[in-house]
Amino acid sequence: MEHSRTGRHFLVTGGAGFMGINLVRHLLDRGHTVRSYDIAPFVYPEAGRIDVIRGDIRDRGLHDRAFRDIDVVVHCAAALPLADPAEIRSTNVDGTRMMLEAARQRGIARFVHISSTAVYGIPDHHPLVEGDRLTGVGPYGVSKVEAEAVCAEFREAGMVVPVLRPKSFVGPERLGVFELLYDFAATGHNFAVLGRGDNLYQLLDVEDLNDAVLAAADAPAEAANDVFNIGAESFGSLRQSFQAVLDRAGFGKRVVALPEGPAIWTLRALEALHLSPIYQWIYDTAGKDSYVAIDRAKAVLGYAPKHSNEDALIRNFEWYLANRDRIARAPGVSHRVRWKRGALAVAKWVF
Repeated sequence: MEHSRTGRHFLVTGGAGFMGINLVRHLLDRGHTVRSYDIAPFVYPEAGRIDVIRGDIRDRGLHDRAFRDIDVVVHCAAALPLADPAEIRSTNVDGTRMMLEAARQRGIARFVHISSTAVYGIPDHHPLVEGDRLTGVGPYGVSKVEAEAVCAEFREAGMVVPVLRPKSFVGPERLGVFELLYDFAATGHNFAVLGRGDNLYQLLDVEDLNDAVLAAADAPAEAANDVFNIGAESFGSLRQSFQAVLDRAGFGKRVVALPEGPAIWTLRALEALHLSPIYQWIYDTAGKDSYVAIDRAKAVLGYAPKHSNEDALIRNFEWYLANRDRIARAPGVSHRVRWKRGALAVAKWVF
């Protein structure tokens, strides 16, 4: 995809997060002006090249400054699945409404909302298409469905609100649940998957997602004002994708199967005890096919993903290897830090 419109002013909510920093760099490289709005500190070398607002998106006192002179809003900010349920709903639903209201009041031309394929719940068919029934699993999935409903309200009221539903995306700065795979690979251990691992599982490189964001920002209003699945075009089984990382590590280790039923029962019990870093939607879908149709994004937005599952995971793994010594050790609930491992901390002794 080629983007010819440069020099616009973008507001990126959640700009200090994993998607946010990658999008900030993507926009700067293409000649745009960027403002980041995030409750977390912006601790990157790009801080001197952008306007940084550190604050909560629900703080209306910051909205005049945040939206001043903005052409396009890209709303990435969200409370993640391991956060408190009340915080998830307040941030993901109420915060999205506040952002849309602020944008509408100030005449912002376009508001790109980053949703998730978690809105499809536990699917009974594939590929998933944009018109399929939405059924969120857990507080996070439910909040993403409700946030999309808020976007639809504002779209019906005349705003241009493209909604992107990305598959799980990886790339530089990504840790979170993927750090388990990278750590096992880097330290010479086998890595376990639920079931046989033969299920088709689609991922997404953050660079391709950023291209989709710019496509949604550039497309004519009548075309962009819709919902779009975003994922890799080339992908295989979960076993193939994860094995590529183990092969890159060079220890001769393999993806090994865990019996799906007993493993899920165990993870449910661990989650109830707050001893697992893996939340329900992940372990309920990890052993099943999981992929979306991207035909609408390709036809309407000109979306043309460049990276396969394996490309994306290896690119992220190489970033992990290069930055392992400086990666934050404190646990948290961000995609950019290591999640609490709980009972899974002993898994390396087994595999």
